Amino acid sequence: MTALTKKIRDTYRLIRERGDDGTWLALIPEEKTLARAAELEGRALPLWGMTFAVKDNIDVAGLPTTAGCPEFSYQPTQSAFVVQRLTDAGAIVIGKTNLDQFATGLNGTRTPHAIPRNSVNSKYISGGSSSGSAIAVARGAVDFALGTDTAGSGRIPAAFNNLVGYKPSKGRWSTSGLVPACRSLDCMTVLTHSVAVALAIDRVVAGFDAADPFSRQKPDSYVATKKCIGVLREDQCEFFGDVEYARLYDAAVGRCVTAGWEIETFDYAPFLEAASLLYQGPWLAERRAALRDFMTQNPGAMHPVVNEIVAGANRFSAEETFLAAYKLAEIIRRALPTWERCDAIMLPTAGTIYTVDEMLADPMRLNSRLGHYTNFVNLMDLCAIAVPAGFRSDGLPFGVSFIGPAWTEDIQSQLAAAFVQEAWNPYDVPGIHLAVVGAHLRGQPLHNQLLALGAVFCEQTKTAPLYRLYALPNTTPAKPGLVRAPAGHAIEVEVYTLSEAAFGRFVAAIPAPLTIGSITLASGKMVKGFLCESVAVQDAQEISHLGGWRAFAAAE
Repeated sequence: MTALTKKIRDTYRLIRERGDDGTWLALIPEEKTLARAAELEGRALPLWGMTFAVKDNIDVAGLPTTAGCPEFSYQPTQSAFVVQRLTDAGAIVIGKTNLDQFATGLNGTRTPHAIPRNSVNSKYISGGSSSGSAIAVARGAVDFALGTDTAGSGRIPAAFNNLVGYKPSKGRWSTSGLVPACRSLDCMTVLTHSVAVALAIDRVVAGFDAADPFSRQKPDSYVATKKCIGVLREDQCEFFGDVEYARLYDAAVGRCVTAGWEIETFDYAPFLEAASLLYQGPWLAERRAALRDFMTQNPGAMHPVVNEIVAGANRFSAEETFLAAYKLAEIIRRALPTWERCDAIMLPTAGTIYTVDEMLADPMRLNSRLGHYTNFVNLMDLCAIAVPAGFRSDGLPFGVSFIGPAWTEDIQSQLAAAFVQEAWNPYDVPGIHLAVVGAHLRGQPLHNQLLALGAVFCEQTKTAPLYRLYALPNTTPAKPGLVRAPAGHAIEVEVYTLSEAAFGRFVAAIPAPLTIGSITLASGKMVKGFLCESVAVQDAQEISHLGGWRAFAAAE
């Protein structure tokens, strides 16, 4: 028996032993999964052998999609775009997981099936709507799970089960094959045990999907991190009487200070005002638009709480919808000063947690409290990553979220990884690695060209001792020329990561006699970098002995 075969058999054994605990709604037959594992043996794929679960509002070929409502069930002919990318990368899908019906809720109790309960204390809620996905990961059945997030559904369950919840920017991951909740806001997410796994998933599934009208091309520029973190003002903290969550948030802020990050309070008022629009404004009508035909043809089929929420859309007019859109635009503008000062804001993922009985007794008010720190994110076009941040004295987990403008996933992930003390490797950022040797170094006159293209700094290092450096005459600004030579020197360089599109634009602007070739670093790693035609340095001043352009510029 191979290690992968054993892993698959152990997964199904664990699921059988747990019985109907509200986690799984449908499984790929074990023998079919074993056959898929056998097909993958010996193949070099980025996610080889990793197992995953899929929230049951996302299509998986061969399994029904119900969105937590048996009467809604249909049989998809193909898997969702994201699911297909994962399986093509060697990941193995195990089955479909429970959810708050039609992804309408943040608590995990709005299901006609058994209620998924917290993985630490079964008296408490699991969080929703990606409840089953969180439990499948937290209890060790799978390596990761897909969820969705409109109001916090991929982050709240992460916080309540001591997991990482990665919510990318709207349009970064395709939503083809997703049953919509609010289609203009919906995001697919991943729940994992580590930031590193979340980033590995992102590298596989992120990308433009022409079949999804809400898919977006990633821009090439964003502001490099200053590690300035926005935190709540004391008068704007809300923990609904949970003194332990309040204590844990203070401790999380203290951890940032210890890490040497700049901390600054910010005004949470506009973010909270935006959050209130999601369930108290006409975006409810978007939920109803997704389910209108089903509700008309199947009266009484929906969970009563979900039905009450969606039916509430009837009170909003078209005029009110436009007025709310105008209000949201004004709120987003009022929040801009926060992003001018801060790379991220760090918030409690949730202000408190409730028992299942408490939630069933007061489903609307308590669920609304859960979204206090999450509901605004997609409305304001932000990205977020939720990470563990400690435990209450009764053992229940607490989490924080790093949140920033769209397309700053690299920044939020770096901060989140450092917060949980995972090793952050900037070379893991997807793209092309480029070594710069002269005017593009930090503090040099052309460095802003890299920032404008969204370059991510990897490291300051040296080349292998295989190069000679020259000061090229008659260049403005002054530039060096790096030439490979049999008896060479180790030359100082800085390495950055650029997207493929940004790299193409960068290379197109390089003037002769400079060119881009492959450079060997001191570590032995090969990256792209500036080289110079040898004919251009015949009359140039050699400065190799100085070890780099920065030393030469200082001497000059």
